[in-house]
Amino acid sequence: MRTVIQRVKSAEVRSGGQSASIGRGFLLLVGLEKGDTTETTAWCANKIVGLRIFEDSNDKMNLSLADVGGEVLAVSQFTLAGNITRGRRPGFDAAMSPDEARMVFDVFVSQLKSHQVVVKTGFFREHMEVELINDGPVTFVLERGDITGIHSS
Repeated sequence: MRTVIQRVKSAEVRSGGQSASIGRGFLLLVGLEKGDTTETTAWCANKIVGLRIFEDSNDKMNLSLADVGGEVLAVSQFTLAGNITRGRRPGFDAAMSPDEARMVFDVFVSQLKSHQVVVKTGFFREHMEVELINDGPVTFVLERGDITGIHSS
């Protein structure tokens, strides 16, 4: 599982006349790979919700989503599972199948929501336009493959 976390002032995703938007919070671009499990997504959801990457009154990254009343816009992004190290065309051998990815993504969204965070999503397997105002800019990449033996943040 590979997730790009962007701290945003606002973000919106549009597709086919539909849209979803958030104010201050995180835009998550989520790439699911073969072998990702609900344990993987739970670890990532806990990590993301607990990240202290909003500034406090001393301008130190010390506040979490809950501390600032932040929201999440989660967008499933198949291309994050792509490999561009060989040749000129990306390979997607590591990507999770679409049907399985949809189920795992839905579980991930539920796990985020279980932390009492407002979560909105993009449109699965649709061409989307994503617009954001990156705050900072602050962007992190969270990669979690085999998490065997990892039980704390």
